[in-house]
Amino acid sequence: MKKSLSEKELLNKQYIVPALYRGLKVIELLSEHSEGLSIGDMAELKFPPASLYRMLMTLLERKYVVREGNDLYRLSRKILSLGYKAIDESGILEKSLSAMRKLRDVCGETVLIAVRHGNEGVVLEEVVSSHPVKVTVQVGHHFPLHTAAPGKAMLAYLPEEEKQSVINAISYTVFNSKTITDMSAMELELARVKESGVAFDRGEEIEEIRCVGAPVFNYLDYPVAAIWISGPSSRMPEKIMKTYAALVKEYAGEISVKFL
Repeated sequence: MKKSLSEKELLNKQYIVPALYRGLKVIELLSEHSEGLSIGDMAELKFPPASLYRMLMTLLERKYVVREGNDLYRLSRKILSLGYKAIDESGILEKSLSAMRKLRDVCGETVLIAVRHGNEGVVLEEVVSSHPVKVTVQVGHHFPLHTAAPGKAMLAYLPEEEKQSVINAISYTVFNSKTITDMSAMELELARVKESGVAFDRGEEIEEIRCVGAPVFNYLDYPVAAIWISGPSSRMPEKIMKTYAALVKEYAGEISVKFL
């Protein structure tokens, strides 16, 4: 077995730039704390305080970090923009936002878009509901595929071999009595999604939240993303969800056309 190098050994390697290596460690630590950290909170990095301060000032200057008050630092949305460029090779957001805003204006609920990253979904953007009480999800949030409407929407239309590989690898975490708990149940659910063109989340992770999603396809008819609406169960009973399903499918189709 190949021995793992210690940090000191890594920094002594010929092509490693120590300052860049340490700067990336700062970014990685901040990514785990969306609430922000003070310099004192970053003591686990074991960097000299003066060096850590200079790194943070550099990240501030380049707008990768924002400072709140005098002592809290957190990552900015500029970091997310880099992630978008890595994930969003086809300009999904640019093609989607107009339709997402129209869908939000029609239904009044929050509209979101996500892509699949391995065995999880990742939220790329949201257009927030006009209601005083609304569902909002942090951009960059990772969600389980087996409970989420967008996850099901994307999985249902994957090529068969790829779909089987993903649903075999999913960890079917149980959140409540409505959660899909195994591969067989997931296959039945995905068959229903593919037949109707829309997917539902009837409180399968968070009982008070309902979602309706549909896939976005590229020119190869591959599900590159999914859009969905999300709202509280009090405003989205079953009858309303079925009404919204046609709208979500329509606007997902409007986005897909832009890939042709």
